[in-house]
This record gives sequence, C-alpha cells and structure tokens, in this order.
Amino acid sequence: MQTLVEEDVAEALRDGGGEAIRLYVSACTERMAPLFVGLRAGVPGREAELDFSAESVRDLWFVERPLVDAAERVCLLERFPELQLDEEGITHVADTYAFFAVLCLRYAPLAHGSGSADEAVSCGHAALTAMGMLDQNVAGASLLAEEQRLQSLSLSGDASGLWNASVTAGRERLHAVLDRLPG
Repeated sequence: MQTLVEEDVAEALRDGGGEAIRLYVSACTERMAPLFVGLRAGVPGREAELDFSAESVRDLWFVERPLVDAAERVCLLERFPELQLDEEGITHVADTYAFFAVLCLRYAPLAHGSGSADEAVSCGHAALTAMGMLDQNVAGASLLAEEQRLQSLSLSGDASGLWNASVTAGRERLHAVLDRLPG
C-alpha cells in the first residue's frame, strides 16, 4: 500500500526508535481527536467511548515509556461503531471524519506500545488521508500541507511546542468539518 506519509518522515520513524515514534503518534492523535470528540459529543450512549478516547490521547503523551495496555486499548477501539463495517459504508460527513479520528487512534497505541514504525506510519497516513479529503471539500484549505508540516515537526523532539500546535490544528480541523455539516 502506498502511504501519504512523506518518505523522510517514515525513514526518521524507522531510525528514531521508540520515543520518536511515541511522540509522533501522540501528536497525530491529538490533532485528530477533536474530530471524534467534537462530532460525537452529545450522542446518547457514547459517553464512555468519548472518555476512553480522551484518556487514551492523554496517555499517549507519556512518551518516555511504552503503553503496557496497548493491545487492550486497541480491542476496545475496534468495538467503536466507526470501525464496524457494513454494506452501506460511510455516507455522512461527520461519520467520515469521526472514522478517520478513531482509525488514527487505533494505530497509535500499537505504535506506542511496540515501537513499530509501520504502525506509526499507518497512524500518520490516516490523518493525512482525512486532511486530503477535507482539502478537497473546503475551498482554499491547506490542511494536508499543515499535517505534513506538523508530522515533520513531531520528529524534532520538542513536545511542548508540538502539543500546542497539535491542539490548535485539531480545533481548526473540527471547525472546518462543522462548517461542512448541514445547518
């Protein structure tokens, strides 16, 4: 499968080791999390999933040590409705971006726990795919280029600046998607 993750980023992940991978997936999920939380907030019966998602994103930022419960987290995430396949597929705007947010979060614990560069690349690919789709649907948007820039920045090792940039980018993405929803 061809990935949207730039080759120099993928190579840096392969060469960078566990902590670089953990920082990368933490930042990717931080940028994508508002798309799940913001689009699913207030949906009856989703409170536990929203809490679990927020806790998982928070825990990913502890980059100095791998998650010990990564496999259990993935099992829980795979039960989210966004990752359940059906014949109809994904047809609504909110469902599309919530799917990509959960998909990104699904790969993150695996990469965080194992130090797998391949899982990290899959996490980044999910974020890039979503931003590329959003660019195609929002006039003048450059969210894909911003995601590529932030993925490169995540390899700098500066978690504090990266966290701030990721939080800001996540809010901007949510606003872009909310603007696309029918009034």
